Amino acid sequence: MAKKVAVIHTSMVTYESLNSMIRNIMPEVEVMNIVDDRLLPDVRANDGLNEDIVRRICGYGMLAEGAGANLILNACSSVGEAADVLRNLISIPCLKIDEPMAELAVEQGCRVAVFGTVKTTLEPSTRLIRRTACEKGKEITVDSYLCQEAFEALTIERDQNKHNALLKRLIREKEKDYDVLVLAQASMAVLIPELKDIEKPILNSPDSGVQRVKEMLEALEAYEG
Repeated sequence: MAKKVAVIHTSMVTYESLNSMIRNIMPEVEVMNIVDDRLLPDVRANDGLNEDIVRRICGYGMLAEGAGANLILNACSSVGEAADVLRNLISIPCLKIDEPMAELAVEQGCRVAVFGTVKTTLEPSTRLIRRTACEKGKEITVDSYLCQEAFEALTIERDQNKHNALLKRLIREKEKDYDVLVLAQASMAVLIPELKDIEKPILNSPDSGVQRVKEMLEALEAYEG
């Protein structure tokens, strides 16, 4: 029987991109999408998680398990820490999309720069990298850089080119001081081809996150088989 992945989204941006990626590398997998496009505005208005937001994520996860999902993928870093609570309430695996990225960042360098356009995504991503380093017993430096102008260019002005230009300028200003560059939001993946002259690792969560989903489902199938 085909495995089923439930993806919890806070935006249609990740809906389109992640569904496409999953279909490309796991065409046999059934995808259940849960989209709450009020989550991210509520996180931003609250300047982080609150009890209601955590309850909603947990509710969606338990709903997905009840609907037969074999694995839950939390697609947004802004609500990633709510997934830590969800894990205690369900019996199926729950992966935060940026966890594999955080592991790669810790493995590939001692000085990590994290770039983002939304504070409520940037801060949890930075904490996750630091926590991952601590769990692995590795001392690293992690600095975060917020470019709110780029967020406004994309969401208010609807100017993708300006968004990209602002972020590329910031990344190029800072990259010389770091071993690894992390793009905290899935929407920033479009920058990677435009930064290919930078020889240091540039990490973004969708590719490594979806690849980890594939590995986890294969391990689950082997265990059951």
